[in-house]
Amino acid sequence: MEALKGIRILDMTHVQAGPTCTQLLAWLGADVIKLEPPQGDATRGQLRDVPHADSLYFTMLNCNKRSIVVNMKSAEGKAVFVDLLRRCDIVMENFGPGVLDRLGFTWEKIHSLNPRVVMGSIKGFGSSGPYADFKAYENVAQAMGGAMSTTGLPEGPPFVTGAQIGDTGTGLHLAIGLLAALRQRDRTGEGQYVEVAMMDGVMNLCRVKFRDHQRLFRGPLSEYSVETAQGMGAVPRAGNDSGGGQLGNAIHCKPHGPNDWLYVVVQEAVWEGLANRIGGDALAKDPRFAKIADRRKNQDEMWKLITEFAKNYTKREFMAILNPLDVPCGPIMSTEDLANDEHVRGRDMWVELDHPQRGKWFNVGMPIKLSASPAVIKRSPTLGEHTEEVLREVLRYDDNKIKSLQQAGAFSAPPKKAA
Repeated sequence: MEALKGIRILDMTHVQAGPTCTQLLAWLGADVIKLEPPQGDATRGQLRDVPHADSLYFTMLNCNKRSIVVNMKSAEGKAVFVDLLRRCDIVMENFGPGVLDRLGFTWEKIHSLNPRVVMGSIKGFGSSGPYADFKAYENVAQAMGGAMSTTGLPEGPPFVTGAQIGDTGTGLHLAIGLLAALRQRDRTGEGQYVEVAMMDGVMNLCRVKFRDHQRLFRGPLSEYSVETAQGMGAVPRAGNDSGGGQLGNAIHCKPHGPNDWLYVVVQEAVWEGLANRIGGDALAKDPRFAKIADRRKNQDEMWKLITEFAKNYTKREFMAILNPLDVPCGPIMSTEDLANDEHVRGRDMWVELDHPQRGKWFNVGMPIKLSASPAVIKRSPTLGEHTEEVLREVLRYDDNKIKSLQQAGAFSAPPKKAA
């Protein structure tokens, strides 16, 4: 049995953050009905690599869903939306501030139409506060949530991370909130409004940096490779420092290409064995590195010695040397590495699918593994593919009603006015 079987979600989200959330819930077994305007989710056509086919941007975020087209700007389309709303457990949106309200569907209105429904909402900065009306995108959320100021080298510009912590991270946060609200609904009979702001989600993912921000009030951060001082204020950028109590860094290996690096963590317990292997007894007894406090103070020199040793090995060869010594390490893996990795394939994290428009393609798999209800990943829907199916199966509309609504423009864009 699928974990969320019997839960129906009306998904009005688009682009990345919302669809990430609903795709995850669909993989867990929820029936996700993606309600799209006549022109469809904008990402269907963005970064298109196959002519006249849904883009990978769309297909990789909308698996296991059903697509229904509804013109929410028509009275008939709004009536279909209301009927769907009354038959769903969750309704989700990530429109700009006030868009749904202007269509006549405030949270209060939605709650009155279906008191049991849980509403999920993603906003850039939330629905309150001085930033509430600002527009947000992935990198804007990273900038304003604290990630960029702490990523990169101190003498260089701040960097965004390739991981989509603003969009996908927000979607994952929302999924947790929706499941909690459903659990409460089961006890009280009442749904509630669940909001996640992208900026808030990024801040939560930067928690350790706020830990260090407060430590700076009391003294320097001894594990940082860059200079810190009590009262300096903002947490600095520190390159590839581990960010924890143990020292860590990326070590360049042969043939010294852009991804020929191994990330190495030097724990207190492994130093003696590591030192003996790379520098013999002399390094193991070197007072500059005897204790972790000494290695913190002299870490630049320690990393130079490790890098000098590693230059004769590939990242995989160096990892093979370190693993028997119990040194935590991992190769920097490119997208090409991961797409062809035996471990990744074995855990169903790179899954081949077939699409009627684009043919064979791959999607990242389900990262949450449930022993009794493993995810079965299915392709994304074409635009409006399930409109009639949903109208008949979920809403019990008959042929005459469907035809009448079609003629009234409930599922299509209004004809363009003559010039």
